[in-house]
Formats: sequence, structure tokens, C-alpha cells
Amino acid sequence: MGMLATQQLTDFLSAVADRPDGPAAQHAAVECAARALDAQIAALVIDGEMVASVGQPDPGDFVGDDYAIASAPIGGPAPGRLLLGRRGAEFTDQEICLLRGMARVLELSLQALHVTAAERRRAQENVRLVGSLQEHQRLFDHLTRVQRLIARRAPLDQILDSITAGAAELLNVEMSSLNLLERDDRSVGSMVSSVGFAPDILTRMQRVPLPSAGAAGLAVMGDELVMVEDYAGSPIAIPDVVRSHLKAVMAVPVHENGEVVGALTVGTYEGPRQWDKAAQEVLRAFAEHVSLALTDVQTLEAMNQAFHDSLTGLASRALFLTRMERAFATSTGVAVLFVDLDRFKVVNDSLGHAAGDLLLRGVAERIQACLRSGDTAARLGGDEFAVLLPNGAGIEEAVPVAKRVLESLRQPFDLAGKETFISCSIGVAYSVTSGPEELMVRADLAMYHAKKQGKDRYEIFEPELQATFQAGLQLEADLRRAVVRHEFELRYQPIVHLRTGEITGLEALIRWQHPERGVIPPLDFIPLAEETGMIVPIGEWVLREACRQAATWNARRDSQHPLSVSVNLSAVQLDQPNLPAVVASALANSGLPATSLIIELTESLLVDHRDSTLHQLEQIKKLGVRLAIDDFGTGYSSLAYLRRFPVDIIKIDKSFVDDVGDEPTAAALTMGIIQLGRALSLSTIAEGIEDKFQLTELTDGNCELGQGYYFAEPLTDIATDELLFPTGASS
Repeated sequence: MGMLATQQLTDFLSAVADRPDGPAAQHAAVECAARALDAQIAALVIDGEMVASVGQPDPGDFVGDDYAIASAPIGGPAPGRLLLGRRGAEFTDQEICLLRGMARVLELSLQALHVTAAERRRAQENVRLVGSLQEHQRLFDHLTRVQRLIARRAPLDQILDSITAGAAELLNVEMSSLNLLERDDRSVGSMVSSVGFAPDILTRMQRVPLPSAGAAGLAVMGDELVMVEDYAGSPIAIPDVVRSHLKAVMAVPVHENGEVVGALTVGTYEGPRQWDKAAQEVLRAFAEHVSLALTDVQTLEAMNQAFHDSLTGLASRALFLTRMERAFATSTGVAVLFVDLDRFKVVNDSLGHAAGDLLLRGVAERIQACLRSGDTAARLGGDEFAVLLPNGAGIEEAVPVAKRVLESLRQPFDLAGKETFISCSIGVAYSVTSGPEELMVRADLAMYHAKKQGKDRYEIFEPELQATFQAGLQLEADLRRAVVRHEFELRYQPIVHLRTGEITGLEALIRWQHPERGVIPPLDFIPLAEETGMIVPIGEWVLREACRQAATWNARRDSQHPLSVSVNLSAVQLDQPNLPAVVASALANSGLPATSLIIELTESLLVDHRDSTLHQLEQIKKLGVRLAIDDFGTGYSSLAYLRRFPVDIIKIDKSFVDDVGDEPTAAALTMGIIQLGRALSLSTIAEGIEDKFQLTELTDGNCELGQGYYFAEPLTDIATDELLFPTGASS
């Protein structure tokens, strides 16, 4: 039925798109749907009112016993339902999927007509959305042109180019671009349409990690409009784009079937600009039309595999949701398993997409083998799978299935002769009344919790998970806004030569000055920043600000030995291919010599390294920057790592320093680390020195440098300035 369904949906698209107004499109939709599914009666209900019908149905026809009934919801500004009734055979799951595809097409068409009609009314009423009646008419003309291209099935790139060019023209800016997420990796995006970008920049705008994608990346990750009035001074600015002299940008997310898949961005090279409400509404209108075009294409693609996933043969998402609805209607409860592979991206990146596809097919076969005859397995997309346990299945039935799936996927896979291991995280949810979408959300939350708890396990949904997740979402939203609003500050803790007491350097430590919650310490937001990728723009700002401030202080120290500044680096930052260029840029822009910058890495980062990690560190070392291992001794220290990585400094963790005078074993370990450093010609820095006794013991043990509250707590830049220059003298 797949090819037939695709043709029926195409006919439906043409029938609806050819109609010039809402009522005509509504009647065409009802007639076409009834014809495609052999229904004797059909109706379209919008806002509780029957606006179009076939067979002159009476409301009682849709609740009586004479007809088998099928319906599909219609969202958008005026929600409703498309209903069909026929005598004889019940509607199959596949037919209900087709009906839903038709309802989605109708929803898109009505949305487009709604936007156009609204713009027409604004123009006629001379409402000053963009400043004048003439510009209203220009906006209306642009949107109408885009809708005609969509209705006529114009090539997608032609539609998108029309939108980016129109946005630039209407907003009187020199730059406009559209970035879309890659289908094979939603963590990266590529520029697919643009005006006003130099060719050399365009070549570097492909498969860019979202955290490094500037305002567009932030708009995608936060699913919200992002405005930057002074681009060069923003922590999210892309260095290449800054060098092109872009002054201000605004980005708004675009969606496909309700999910954010990219961002439409505009910018100007003429100077800083305040983006007023009128400009925001214009950009949103164009972004909505990108969404219409993408969803229109995706709806057709989805119908090509409307019922089964083409790669694995499992049920599609549409068929899975349809069966969930039927299960809720006919049983006393439904259980769902949400299955997400733990290491699929690593396999895909290291062995290639062909091996990745082979693995997905193998996973599908094993999941299917774990189920009973009445259960349904589906591939939702990428490496996400789901299992439906209908007929009143409760948690007590779902847990054994989850355990079987976990155990099955732990066994090695043979991928073209290479033995590969993988695991999965499973969320389990059960409900009697919540409905398909809500149950899927619950299972997804439970799966996310399983990931947080260490992966390769299952977790059962509990109501408190939802509250915790909502709190996390709020903090995440605040974190994104904090980047744009410059809510971060740096504190500087002096690093002291233990024998002389001279301040030789400073460690830069970030603090978040939340407008409502006050100062938020790093441990409360750094893990979230790493998880969401926000650590990339935040970390880059820290690096640039620390270099700038250190260079400013060194310029005032006359003939004194220049201070070093230490900046912490996370594993997420180290994965960014442009990191060496970012470090070089921070040094060049600040004027700080490379020898005065120290990059601090955790032991665990080195232990879990990939080959690319070593390459990145070697590139940074070539700049002249020094590298330090932070919290040394708490992880998996070994001579092999110290010999392999180009490390200059080891920092002894505070836990060792705390016990220097009380625990002979700890003292011996601390002294051993110091001697190890000396033997390898590495500097040693003791962290967390809090009293004179610790200072004496470490000094006698030949530890070179130290930091801690005994010398100074992390200080603001003003307090650090007073510490370094107590007389207030400057040169």
C-alpha cells in the first residue's frame, strides 16, 4: 500500500494547493479524502463547526453503528478534525496513517492561507507592522510568492533561496542565511541558502557543531529568537564572521513537523542595530514559511515509508502512534519502552555509515526477537527505537522485556568482520488514560534519566522526573540567555611561588551572576553547559576575557616577570575542530604571549581521549601555550599519559593537600607526586592550601607553586587589581 498511499497523498496535495482560498481548500480536502479511502460520508470540523462535508452527514452518523469511523486532528490557528465514515470494513492502521497525512497537508495549507489573509488584512487596515502600507504590501507579495512555489512543488532549494533573499530585502540588511541540521547528525548544521556572505566563509559553514554556530546555533538549541545588537562584542560571535565585519544579527528557529531543525538569520555590516518588534515579526513570518516548505517536503517523504521504516522493516513512527491510539481505545492500559543506543555515534563516525546502517538493522532484529506476538517495535528515527506493549500490559510485564532487550544488545555485533559492542538506555512508562503523545514523553524522560544514571540500564517513569526535567529546562533556558546578556564574570585566584611568596600567575574561574538567584557556582551549571554544548561559547568567552585581562595587568608590571593565566578546558571544547584557531585568535587579539597562557585539562579527559584529542593538544602546544593536568591523582594517573601527552604542569588535587599533616600515607603520595614531577621536569602546583602548616610541608617537599585560601580566595578583577598593584600605581 506504500506506493498507492504516496500517490493518494500527492493527489491530495495538488487538490488542496490549487484552491485559492480557505473554503475551497476545505471542500477539496474533504472530497479527496473521501474518494481516497472509499468513505460514503466525510466532514471537516473547525472550531466545533462543520465547515465542509461530503454525503450530507448528520452528526449522529459519526457516533452510530452504521458506519466505521476514522478521524485525524488538525492543528494550527483554528484546530479541528477531518472525519470519515464508511459502511462495511473497519479502517486499517495504514488507512488511518494516510488520513493523518492528509490532515497534516490540509493543516499546512490552511496555515499558509491564514498567514496570507492576515497580511492582507493588515495591509488593508494600514496597521504599521513594518512601518508603512507599501512595505506591508511588499511583505504580502513575498509571502504569496513563496506559497505559490510551495503549492507548485518547486524544488526546495529554489523555495529556500526565495525566502532568504526576501528576508534580506524586507529587513533592509546585507546578510541573510538559512542553516539546517544534518539528518544524519542533529548536533551539526550546514548553511543551505544565503546572501551576503563571502565565498571563503561559505565553505566553512558546513557541518558546524551547534555550539560553534553563533546566533543560529543558539536559536536552534534554545528554540527561541536570538538578537545580538553588537556582534563583535558577543561571546557567541563566530571569529570568521567577526573578521568579515558583521555588526549585528538576529536569528529565529525554523521547524519541521513541530521540531526545531534550523534557523533563519539576518545581519548587517553597516553598524550595531536594535532589532525592533516589527523586524522580529517579519523574520518570524519568513521563518514560518521555511517551516511550511520543509514540513511539506517531509510529509511527502514520510508517506513513502508511511507504514514501515525502510532501513529496518520495523513500524514507522506514524504507524506506531496509530497502534498506540488503538491500544488505548481497546485495552485497560498501555506500556511503552523508549530505547536509545548509547554509542551509536562513535560506531557511525569510526566505521562509517554503511556499518552504522548494518548495526541498526541488527539492533532491530534483536529487539523484535525479545517481543511477544502482539507487541510492536518501531524505529522512530536515527538510533531511537520504541516498543509498544498493548492489552493492559503493566510495569510488571514491561520490565522483563526491557531486561531482555538490554541483555540482547550487550552481545557483540559482527559488522563486516569487526566485532563491535554497544549498549542501550531504556525508559519504561505505563498509563491507562494519558494518551500516546504523553506516554511517549514519559518514556523519553525515563530514558533520559537512564542515560544520566550511567547508561546501559532501564529506568521507570516516576512523576518527580517531570518536575526535575522542567527545572532543568528552565535552568537551560536561563543559561542560554545568560550567554547573550553577558551574565558571566571571572574570578582570579593567585598562584604563588611557595618559597618566595611571589604571585606568578592567576587561575581564571567563572561565576554566573543570575539576575534573580544571585551567584551560581560552577558546579551547579558547568555540567549542564557541557551537556547542552553551551560550554563552547562560554568557554571561548572565558578564554578571550582571561587573556585580555592578563595582558592588561602585565602591561602595568614594568620589568616584573609577566603573570601567567590558567584557563580550564572541557572535553566538549576539545572536540571542536577549530579550537587551536580560537586559542590563537584569543592570544592575537589580546596581545598576551603564548607562554603566559596555561590550558588546564582533567585527568579523565586524557584517559578517555581519542586520537583527535592528542592532535588538538599538539596543535595548541605549537602555539607556545603550556598544558597542565588538573586534580592530578584523583583519576587514572599513569606514567604512560604523562609521557604521551605534551604536559608541562601537574596540579596536585586539594584532597591530597588536606591530609598532608594528618595522614602519613596521603603525605607520602603527595611527596611522591612532587618527586614524579621533578623527575619528568614538570612544574607542580598544590591546590587548596589553607594553612601555614600545609605550606611548610609542601615547601619542604620541594613543591614549586601553590594556590588556595591561605593566599587569597578567587577575586574579582577589581580586587585582583588591588592585590597586584596595592599602591594604585600604573604606567
